[in-house]
Amino acid sequence: MAKNSIEFRVWGRFALFTDPLTKVGGEKCSYHVPTYEALKGICKSIYWKPTFIWVVDEVRVMKRIRTQTKGTKPQEFGGGNTLAIYTFLADVEYQVRAHFEWNVHRVELASDRIDGKHHSIALRTLERGGRQDVFLGTRDCQGYVEPCEFDSDAGELDEAGELAFGLMFHGFDYPDETGDGKLHARFWQQKMVNGVIQFDRPDGCQKHRKLVREMSVKPFGLGDNLRAIDNEQIELGRQ
Repeated sequence: MAKNSIEFRVWGRFALFTDPLTKVGGEKCSYHVPTYEALKGICKSIYWKPTFIWVVDEVRVMKRIRTQTKGTKPQEFGGGNTLAIYTFLADVEYQVRAHFEWNVHRVELASDRIDGKHHSIALRTLERGGRQDVFLGTRDCQGYVEPCEFDSDAGELDEAGELAFGLMFHGFDYPDETGDGKLHARFWQQKMVNGVIQFDRPDGCQKHRKLVREMSVKPFGLGDNLRAIDNEQIELGRQ
């Protein structure tokens, strides 16, 4: 394993990787497979600092794709609750391989680019189930993580062949990761081969890219608002 790479298993009772087309009306329907952005969020729940960016290499779908529709009562912006139908993925399990790269747009954190340090912390926090709560697409779907060897164990889709999902949401280009002061949404043509999805890099998804809005970048400093993160990692390492 490379000194900036992690491999882990993530699972849960339900998942909701929302298709943007089904978000507007209150009814939500999950994609059949996880998105790049959802898996990147899981990596950040395991361990993250603005010094680096997580890049998801591939995901392996371990169980058959099953859906379950449930009635829910989401909160409305004006107060109270409304009734909605959500279609979740049920009984999900994935193996994920990802690595981190330095965020070159965070020049103020250049002195924190110590790959051995961050890799060791990431592995320790992964063994403890992550630094923050893990969610499978939405806060309603609790997930759990543990280290694993990618391609270990037999998956239920190992002989499924190729399955194309068409144009799907890939992820967001945040201004602190691109340096352009804008938030963009990326899309790509996603496919799965024998249960494995190999993701295009974010900079390789520029063909289908949409401006969401202008966005400013929050500055960080090693001695200021990163101190709480560092202290939390020190306490975690003592456990």
